[in-house]
Amino acid sequence: MINTNSKQGNQGFTIIELLIVMAILGMLAVMVAPNLFNKADGARHDAALSQISAVGSALATHRLDVGQYPDELEGLMVNTTGRSTWDGPYLNKEVPRDPWGNEYQYTSNGSSYTLTSFGADGRAGGEDNDADISN
Repeated sequence: MINTNSKQGNQGFTIIELLIVMAILGMLAVMVAPNLFNKADGARHDAALSQISAVGSALATHRLDVGQYPDELEGLMVNTTGRSTWDGPYLNKEVPRDPWGNEYQYTSNGSSYTLTSFGADGRAGGEDNDADISN
């Protein structure tokens, strides 16, 4: 005798099973996403430190050649001093922007300098990702 009450063709997931899977995936995303964003922020911070170091090396070379740091960062690309000892450009490309797309803040009195990125918010001060990064 053939059983006609069998559930043929009823193979698949129920809506409850699908909702449970979606809830699990949502919880995993909530746990993993912050870690990924923190890594991206850390990478930007590290990139800013690296750029500050590279520009600092160019500034040191400028000082060796000219005898003082330039008044502006553009002095690394163009002879703004008029001195014949200028042997630039001291950077391969134009002066970089920080990893957040803002200009580095540069001040110099000729014998010392400060080079700063204001971080993610582009303003002085701040904490965490908004904190200033300088040499």
